[in-house]
Amino acid sequence: MKISIERATLLKAVSQAQSVVERRNTIPILANVLIEAEGDTVSFRATDLDIEVVDRVPAQVERAGATTVSAVMLHEIVRKLPDGALVSLTDDPRTGRLAVEAGRSNFSLATLPREDFPVMASSEYSSNFAARAGDLKRLFEKSKFAISTEETRYYLNGVYMHVAEGEDGRMLRCVATDGHRLARVDASLPEGAEDMPGVIVPRKTVGELRKLLDDDDMQIAISVSETKVRFATPEISLTSKVIDGTFPDYTRVIPVGNTKRLEVDANDFAKAVDRVATVSSERSRAVKLMLEEDKLTLSVNSPDSGNATEELVVAYGDERLEIGFNAKYLLEISSQIDRENAVFLFNSAGDPALVREGNDTSAVYVVMPMRV
Repeated sequence: MKISIERATLLKAVSQAQSVVERRNTIPILANVLIEAEGDTVSFRATDLDIEVVDRVPAQVERAGATTVSAVMLHEIVRKLPDGALVSLTDDPRTGRLAVEAGRSNFSLATLPREDFPVMASSEYSSNFAARAGDLKRLFEKSKFAISTEETRYYLNGVYMHVAEGEDGRMLRCVATDGHRLARVDASLPEGAEDMPGVIVPRKTVGELRKLLDDDDMQIAISVSETKVRFATPEISLTSKVIDGTFPDYTRVIPVGNTKRLEVDANDFAKAVDRVATVSSERSRAVKLMLEEDKLTLSVNSPDSGNATEELVVAYGDERLEIGFNAKYLLEISSQIDRENAVFLFNSAGDPALVREGNDTSAVYVVMPMRV
C-alpha cells in the first residue's frame, strides 16, 4: 500500500479513530487503526468492540492495500507535522513496517496484519431514517450532562432515544437521568422513524457522535436495531452497541402539579450560584434558595469556611419558599438554557423542581432538592 494524503485531512480522520481506541487493553490489535486504500479513497477504521468508527477520506492511492498501525502513535506524529504538509504512507508487508514521510521527517512504525483486525458484525436494522445534524446535536448535547456515572445502574449510563407522545403529537425524544437530575429533550419526529425501537445510547458513543454533527444542516442517516445503532454521514459512520437494559419509567418523576413559578435570567442566575458556592465545602455544595415576592436570595453556609449570600431581582408572585439544591446541578441545568429566561416550577421544599426555557416544553429538566 502506498498513499499520499493532505495533513489536515489525515489528522481529522486519525483523531476520530484514536479517540475510539481504548488506551488500556489486553488485545494489541485493538490499539490499532485499520487503514484501507482503494480507488481514490482511504478508510480509517477503529473499534473497542463496542463502538466502531469508519472515516473515508480522499487521497492519492499509488498502490492499493491495507494495514493496521497504532492509532495513538500515528495521531501524535501527524499532529506534530507542519500545516499543509503532504504525508505519504507506505506499507511494506515483508518488514511489517509502515513508513510515514512528510518533508524531511521520516518515521517507521510497527504494523499488525489486517486479517487480525475485528470488524463489527453488521446488524439487520429494523428502522432507517435521516435527521438534521442540528436536531440531533440539540437532543444529545442538552441531555448528556444527566447521564449517570454509577456502573451498578448500568442502564442509566447512556441517553435513552425513543419515540414518545409529546404535546404536539409524536416526537423523537432523548432522556438521561442519574436519579438526582433528569433531562428530557424533544425534536420533531423524522420521516420513517415511527417504528424505531427505543435504545439506550452509551455515554462514550454520545461523546463520539458530537464529531459527526459539525454542520447543522447536514442530514445524518440513522439506523436502529434492538442491539445496535448507527449514525452516518457520507464520509463517517459510527456504529455502536446499545446498552442492554430497560430504561426506567421516567414520566413518573416529572412533576405535574408544581405551581410556584419563578422566572429568572439564566445567565445571571448561573453566575450568582457560582459565586456563592465558592465558600461551600466541595462535598455537598448545597445552595439555599429563598423566594419572596420578586426577590430571590441565594445563600451558602459552610461551617468550615464561611458563608455567602446574593440577591437577585426575579419574577415570583407566590408564597415564601426556602429550598436547597446541589450547586453543580443548578449550574449544569442553567447552562443548557439557550434563551435568556429560565423558568423554575416548585411545589414544596421536599419536592423536585421542574426547569424549562420560558414557555418552551421541548426541553424539560427535573432536579431533586437537598436538605439545607
